[in-house]
Formats: sequence, structure tokens, C-alpha cells
Amino acid sequence: MRKRQCKIVATVGPASSSPSMLHLLHQAGVDIFRLNFSHGEHEKTARIMEAIREIGKTVQSPIAVFADLQGPKIRTGVLKGDGLDLKYGASYRLILAKDSAEDDVIPIPHQEIISILQKGDVLKLDDGKLQLTVTERKGDAVVARADTPGRLTNRKGINLPGRKLPISALTEKDRADLDHALKIGVDYVALSFVQRPEDIEEARALIGDKAGIIAKIEKPSAVEHLDEIIALSDALMVARGDLGVELPPEDVPNIQRRIVRACRRAGKPVIVATHMLESMIESIAPTRAEASDVSTAVFQGADAVMLSAETAVGRHPPTAVAIMDRIISATERDPECASFSLLDDPESDHTTADAITLSARRIAEILDCKIAVAYTKTGSTAKRLSRDRPHCSIVAATPDDKVARRLSLFWGVAPTITDDISDFNEMLDKADALSVRHGAKDGDRIIIIAGYPFGRRGKTNTLKISRIGAKGE
Repeated sequence: MRKRQCKIVATVGPASSSPSMLHLLHQAGVDIFRLNFSHGEHEKTARIMEAIREIGKTVQSPIAVFADLQGPKIRTGVLKGDGLDLKYGASYRLILAKDSAEDDVIPIPHQEIISILQKGDVLKLDDGKLQLTVTERKGDAVVARADTPGRLTNRKGINLPGRKLPISALTEKDRADLDHALKIGVDYVALSFVQRPEDIEEARALIGDKAGIIAKIEKPSAVEHLDEIIALSDALMVARGDLGVELPPEDVPNIQRRIVRACRRAGKPVIVATHMLESMIESIAPTRAEASDVSTAVFQGADAVMLSAETAVGRHPPTAVAIMDRIISATERDPECASFSLLDDPESDHTTADAITLSARRIAEILDCKIAVAYTKTGSTAKRLSRDRPHCSIVAATPDDKVARRLSLFWGVAPTITDDISDFNEMLDKADALSVRHGAKDGDRIIIIAGYPFGRRGKTNTLKISRIGAKGE
């Protein structure tokens, strides 16, 4: 009866952009698709979006899509001979330029970076494979020592661990991509390299309520402002790729756990991403460590786990999704998985709706209820239920297709588009039909949550225990 509750996000790329493959991925278990605007062309993303919406209509299931903006990716310029062999302990000059023809010069075409570098600053290049330490400034140039040997090629990424960069989270490219993403109707927009709450406010001013905002946590400075960023965002992503470059690797697991727990407490969905089944880019099976990694994220209470290159450019996209589905399902069969409640804190200021959804969780556990049907116009009732992780599936019945798609990101929520209810008999009859559609059987207990008078926003005040085929108890 109880279906998988943690959601699966799949990145769309060359290996998965055809309508037939997108449909296959959804059948394998994908709940949300990610469009990576670091690589996608506008015309192509529009076609992909159209195909996903068509799949949603065909299967009569809301499917969320989010646009992942590239953000201010800091890169080196063009090097002499298209590459430079860094020698351990050797000194190199970092200059403000797009390219260089000198042997010991690394061009960096970013004034905001060159201007803030000081003695002792560490630069990690090419996703942390290479490292430089600044030893001095000489006029407009910066001198740095190579801490690791290796070949540096053109336009490799630069990270400055521990430094807040004087740049916006939205570049000119991001603004153009954002405009396109909103035009094609994405449900969420993911902001890369968020550093401070003001980055979310800047994006909100442009996005309004046209899409939800996912804050990608990949900078230590964002962790310092975690609670403020959560409050301003609609969801978070633990972007472990750049976070693992910016922080010592031993700190990343603790940061992940802290972010997941903070999002749980705030009732905001959280995605754990990057390197989850990395070996499946080539292999047909993950490593045991990767399986444990996915399971750990599920145990911690993540709302979703994400596949990146595995589905974007991998050799076996549907297999990667199917295996992730199996790992999640196996983990969730453990009775201790994500079962802890964060609404039991007596010092918290709870609302009537919080009390009702918390009661629903307890009732579902005591009476072995199979489904919780939440009638909701804005999605808030289903979100509250999701936050407290009831021991049953949540069917969110809403007349708003946009609300339904956004709810696809929330743990345990099966969104369904349906007309508003007008009286109690209709509430019970429709709850029966929706529960049966989602796997309940005649005689099963269900919980119904709604707001009375019906059809009004923000009035969750009614809880009903019922049985399939009966008019209640």
C-alpha cells in the first residue's frame, strides 16, 4: 500500500531529452525534471518543456520542472598553448585578462576576483583538482604558489573557499535564462552560488509568484545565513559538488544533515544532489557506497534526491532512476526512516492547521490509516502534512494545476487536480474515489483534512476519519 515517499529528480541532457526517453524516465520513477541552463539552448529547453507537459497530460499526473540557472561561474581565461603544467611550489602571476601568451601567467577575466585577493587566500581550480595559495600582490597582479602539480587547461572553474565574493547570484546570462524559463512555465527556479539572503530577495523581485525559488547551498557563506535563506526560499538544494570544493570533505556530511534538519523544521522541501549514483554514468550498477549515500539522505528526511550526469549524459538513464527508486523504497521500509517529528517542540508557536496535521500523523499511526486526503487551494495543508512525515501517503486535492505541480517536490505528496468541494457528502465521496485511485481498498481507513467553509484559502480546521465505502465512523 505505502508507496515511495522521497521524490526523484532527474537532470535532462543529451541522453534523456527525447520525448520517448522523458516518458520512460517518468515511468521509471522520476517526479521532477531539472533543466540545466548552464548548457541548454532556449529553443531546445522549450521543446523539452512541451514534451514534459504532454507526458503529464497523458498520464494525468502533475510533473514539476525546475530551471537551474548557471550563476556567476568564475573561470580562468585562455592559457598559452591551451594549457599550463603547474609545478609544485612554483610561482605564477594571476592577471586581469581574458587570455595570456606568457608561460607563468594565469589570466582571470574577473575584476571582482582579482581585486579582493590577499596574501594567504586559497584558490581551488578545476573542481578542486588543483590549488594555488596567494603569496603577495604586485601592483595589479597577484602572485600565487602552486600547492598541487597538474595541468591547468582553458576556462576551468575557480573557487575561493571561505571568501564572500562581491558579485550577484544573477548574471546577465542568468537574467536572460530566467526570462525564458518563466515564459515556458517552469515550476521552480534554482539559484546557483547563493551567498546571502539578499540574493534570494533580488531573484524574488524578478520572479514574483510565477515560480518557486530553490536556493542551492554550495558556499560556506550561505550556510552562515542558513535560517534566513530558508525563510526566503521555497526549497533548498544541498549542492554537494561545489560545497565539497569550498569546504573540507569531512565537513560536508554534517552540513548536509544540518541543512536537511533545518528545512524539515521550517517545512521547506530539500533536495540532496551531486554524485549520488555517479558510477552509473558508465556502469549498470552503483557502488555500495553510493547506495548507502542515497539511503542516508532518505533516512535524514530529504524530500528528494537528484540524479545529474547519470541521466543527462549517462549510458543508462532509466536504469539509474529505477535503481534509485529501489534504494529509496528499501530504505523507507525501515520503521525508523524519517519518522521523527519536528512539531513536538512545546516552545514552537503552532497554528490550528499545525495541530490538525500533527493529529493526523498520530491518528494515521495508531489506526493504520492508508491515505491522508488533504483538500487544499494553496498547497499549505499538504505541505504541513509532509513536514511531519505521516505514516501514510498524502493525496493533495487541489483545483490549481500550478499548485499541484509544485507539490510534486514535497515528501510523500501525491498531487491531484480536482474541482473544489461544496459540502461534506461530496468531500467524503471524492476522498473515497481519490484514495482508491492511489491504492486504497474497500474498508481501509483514511483521514480527510479540509477547511470549512469549503473553498476558502488558509482555513484548515477540519479532520475526518473515514472508511472506504462508508460515510465515516
